[in-house]
Amino acid sequence: MKEGFAGRLANVFIRSKLSVLLMIAFLLLGAFSIFLIPREEDPQIEAPMADIMVAYPGANPTEVESRVSIPLEKVVSNVKGVEYVYSTSMNGMTMVSVQFFVGQDMERSLVKLYTEIMKHMDEMPQGVSMPLIKTRAIDDVPVLALTLWSNKYGDYSLRQLAEVMTTELKKVPDVAAVSILGGRSKEIKVVLDKDKMTGNHLDMAGISKYIQGSNMQLSSGNILSGDSAFSVQTGSFLKTADDVANLVVGVNEGMPVYLRQVAQVEEGPGTPSQYVSYGEKGNYPAVTIAIAKKSGVDAKKLAGQILDKVNHLKKELIPSDVNVTTTRDYGQTASDKVSELLLHLFVAIIAVTLFVMLAMGWRGGLVIFLSVPVTFALTLFSYYFLDYTLNRITLFALVFVTGIVVDDSIIIAENMHRHFRMKNLPFIQAAIYAINEVGNPTILATFTVIAAVLPMAFVSGMMGPYMSPMPIGASIAMIFSLLVALTLTPYLGYIFLRSKEDKDNSEVAEEGETNLEDSKVYRMYRNIVSPMLESRKKRWTFMLATVVLLLISLSLFYTKSVPVKMLPFDNKTLAIHPASTIYGSFTEEQRQSMDVSSKTIRLSVGLENMADLYNDIKQSLA
Repeated sequence: MKEGFAGRLANVFIRSKLSVLLMIAFLLLGAFSIFLIPREEDPQIEAPMADIMVAYPGANPTEVESRVSIPLEKVVSNVKGVEYVYSTSMNGMTMVSVQFFVGQDMERSLVKLYTEIMKHMDEMPQGVSMPLIKTRAIDDVPVLALTLWSNKYGDYSLRQLAEVMTTELKKVPDVAAVSILGGRSKEIKVVLDKDKMTGNHLDMAGISKYIQGSNMQLSSGNILSGDSAFSVQTGSFLKTADDVANLVVGVNEGMPVYLRQVAQVEEGPGTPSQYVSYGEKGNYPAVTIAIAKKSGVDAKKLAGQILDKVNHLKKELIPSDVNVTTTRDYGQTASDKVSELLLHLFVAIIAVTLFVMLAMGWRGGLVIFLSVPVTFALTLFSYYFLDYTLNRITLFALVFVTGIVVDDSIIIAENMHRHFRMKNLPFIQAAIYAINEVGNPTILATFTVIAAVLPMAFVSGMMGPYMSPMPIGASIAMIFSLLVALTLTPYLGYIFLRSKEDKDNSEVAEEGETNLEDSKVYRMYRNIVSPMLESRKKRWTFMLATVVLLLISLSLFYTKSVPVKMLPFDNKTLAIHPASTIYGSFTEEQRQSMDVSSKTIRLSVGLENMADLYNDIKQSLA
């Protein structure tokens, strides 16, 4: 037989002394990639979103909707790449949420959005504020939450401690944002006395202007001295209650009037906007620090750095009476799930190896056991260069193709094993001859499977980029499995499968059988298949039984006996985005008042309806 491409490639690796070193190097690359690739629960999806908030003081929801929300919706809808627009009109303000198509570049999308809005601001009614555009992204979700609680300190003291800790935690590299939930912030309250104001000929508007004017710092110019320039700042910010109380807010009969003369100034905790408690029944007041990471950062490594920082702060800043509990750690949960999938991947390799051993003996199983890890190691190394993360989708791709990637090596190893037992040629020539026989069909079969799997990578919508690592990873694994089957598998097969030349034909087979027909696997297969080949009734009974079982399995989807999901159910802490709380559930009256189109969902509610709507949403989520 003429030596083909597969035979020439295998011949090089069979004769090379570097094959073992290459195999070890590939395995080390895989181990290197496992430790360097960031670990996450799910693939990161580029889905740009933004909230646009515009104030319109004094307007009711209907007026806000007609004069601000609807014109702003039309402007935003003209931006290229916008998929949906949601608007909420309330007393004195509107919020328009914009969602771009999945895969749109975040920075380009926001620049286009801001430019389009600024271009049409002259069409807005007089009195509206400049729009506040706040971006939203998947990385805004906190990966780590630390809850401060104590049976000695109240929420006000815990809040002050949390604010100091926030300043320190922001110094940790790769921390994107730190927010504080719960507790009461420090607040200076000014309670004006109407009678004293009247006696000093002052009003509330004038006092407010005096306070605002005193609470600022301005640049007054520069002083030049030699070769140096010194910037001069005038004014200062108000820091304490005494600073506020000693402000001069007017003049009466030629004498200055201090704020303390017409008002009571107190420093203390403000009015809470959020409540956090810790314990099974909420026994202790608490404050939670939520930390978000930058895009592409390993959540587990970042969580470790933050927790080390917290342990350091416990020695210098955090009192011993304050407990710090980790109430959310997505880095740890992601790492646990990745480790579990890696374990399942190893179990799958062992299971495949055991099946191969039943047919080809322990030597054939050893060839496959060494070939498959090399394939997966190279695939993980390619993940590193593709900026993929280790998550349930990328690893599921490897588990999914475990049974497929071994096919190429099994075909090569089994045919080499057959020719070695025939002993018609010297071992090295028999190996090349065997690979030439099945090389081209193996290449064709591998690319046929890739052609069937790869189109899943081009699915559009949200699930497209989410699931794309699976077909791409599976295709890469199959390409590497083909390369390993044509290079390292012939070398391993030549080492482990060849028989000693001085043995008789009866001793050539590792299982001790002379003929294939006498093997246990062949006898078991013959006993199952022969009755169906010989009996028409048994053959049709088997085929009908298969069809019936197929129909029964399909009926489970129709009867909803089996839930249909892309991913298994997972227990997660529910965090409601402030802007999303108005979309969860609606009464029939509210639903009828909504103007819903293919691209816009509009809702106008007064403040008196927001509490009922929020309670309705909480009940539906519970």
